[in-house]
Amino acid sequence: MISVFNQYVSVKHIVLVCFESLIIVMSVILEAKLRFWNQQSQFLHYAWSSDFVLHLLTVFVLIQGARHYYKVNTGDVGSDQPVRLAPALAMGCLLMCLLYQVFPDIFVGSGMLLLTLIVAAVTIIAMRAGLDLFWQATTRGKNVLILGDGLTAVATAREVERRSDLKMNIVGFLTPANSDSNGLFGYPIFGGKDKLRSVVDDRQVSRIIVALDELRNALPVRELVWLRIRGVEVEDAQSALASLTGRIWLQTTRPSWLVFSAGFQRSRSTRLVKRFLDVTLSIIGLIVLSPLMCLTAIAIWLDSSGPILYRQVRVGLGGKEFDLIKFRSMHLNAEAEHGAQWARQGDPRQTRVGQSLRKYRLDELPQFINVIRGEMSLVGPRPERPVFVEQLRELIPFYDERHSVRPGVTGWAQVQYRYGSSVDDAVRKLEYDLFYLRCLSNAFDIAIIFQTIRVVLFGYGR
Repeated sequence: MISVFNQYVSVKHIVLVCFESLIIVMSVILEAKLRFWNQQSQFLHYAWSSDFVLHLLTVFVLIQGARHYYKVNTGDVGSDQPVRLAPALAMGCLLMCLLYQVFPDIFVGSGMLLLTLIVAAVTIIAMRAGLDLFWQATTRGKNVLILGDGLTAVATAREVERRSDLKMNIVGFLTPANSDSNGLFGYPIFGGKDKLRSVVDDRQVSRIIVALDELRNALPVRELVWLRIRGVEVEDAQSALASLTGRIWLQTTRPSWLVFSAGFQRSRSTRLVKRFLDVTLSIIGLIVLSPLMCLTAIAIWLDSSGPILYRQVRVGLGGKEFDLIKFRSMHLNAEAEHGAQWARQGDPRQTRVGQSLRKYRLDELPQFINVIRGEMSLVGPRPERPVFVEQLRELIPFYDERHSVRPGVTGWAQVQYRYGSSVDDAVRKLEYDLFYLRCLSNAFDIAIIFQTIRVVLFGYGR
C-alpha cells in the first residue's frame, strides 16, 4: 500500500485506475478508428482535436462515476458488476445528449458513443473481476500486531478489517500487562509486552500498531526501538486510524498527538495559489453553469412561493459572521414555528424541488459569489450557523479550529459524510474537517473538487 494525502491506498486501487484509464483511451481510439475507417489523415486530425479529448473525458467520467458501485476499498468481489455499472452508464448517456445540445459540432453519432461505452464497460467489468480473483489468490499481505487491549485497540482492529483491500492481516494483540483473556475482537491475546520480540519473530510481524489508551509506564520503548531499527514498521494508532478512514478520531486522539503529528502546514504560497484558484474557478463556474442556475431558479419559482435566493448568517474565518447565499430549498418561513433546526434527510421543511437541489448540491451554486467576495473558499469546512456554533463549541473539543481557514462551498466532510442532523453528526464531520486541515494542500483541494463533481453528476448525495 502507499499513502496519498495521508490516506492508505491499496496497490490494487492504483492498478485498477491505471488499467481503467488505458481501457478508456483504447475504447475511444477504437471509436475514432471505426469512424474514420481507411481515412488515416482524418483520423490523425481527430486524434489531436478537442473533440477527441472531450469524448475521452466524458467516457472517463462515466466509468469513474460507476466506481461508486464498485467496493474497491473493501475488497468486494461482486457478481453484479453489470447491474452496478448500469446507473452510471444511463446517466452518462443523458449527459452526452445534453452535451451534444450545447456543443453540436462534436456529435459523432449515437451508435459510435454506444459502441465506445459497451466496449469500455464490458472490458472493465472483466478486468475488475479478474483483478479481484487474482488479488485474493496471490497477494499475501503484511502481518499486523496491535499493542493494546482497550477502546483504541478495538477501533483499530475494526478499521483494519474493514480495509481488507490493504491486505493487513491482524495476528493478535499484546496487552500492557499480562492478561488471562483468551482473545479480543476474534483475535488471540499473546500476553504482556514482555513477549513482544518473541511474538514478532514467531508470527512474522512486519507492522506494529501502538494502540495504548494510557502510555505512561506501559510503552515498551526499548523493545520497539530494537524492532524498529531491524525494519519492523511501528505506527501509533491515531495516525493509523486517520490514514485508514480519512478522519481524525476525537474519541481516541490525545491533544499531544495534534501538537506533534505531521501536517497542519499552510505556507504563504499555498494560501496565494488557493485564493487564485478560488477566484478563477468561481468565475468560470458562474459562466459555465449560468444556464443550469437559470433553470434552477425557474424551477424554484414555479414550485413554491418565496424568494429564489436565500441568505443566511454563517460563521466564517476567525469566527466572523457573513451572509451565505444559496438557492432556497425550503418553504417560506420554514423555521417560524420551531426556530433553528438541523437539516436532515427527508426534512419536511424542504420543497419538492429543494429535495433534488440538496441531493445534487445544486442549492450551493450561488456561493460562488461568496467565494469571489473572499468570505468563502471553494474547498474547506462548511460554515455553520451562529446558534449551532455556540452549542457545538461547548460540547465538542477543538470545534473552533475549523474556523482557522475560510469555509468552503464543498469540503472533505461533505464528500465523505451525509448532511449533519445532530451533535453526533457534527462530531463526525469535525473529524473529517480536522483531517482536511492536517492535509491541506492545493492538490487535495483539486481532488475534493473532482469528488464533488461526481456527487453532482451522479447524485451520490448523502
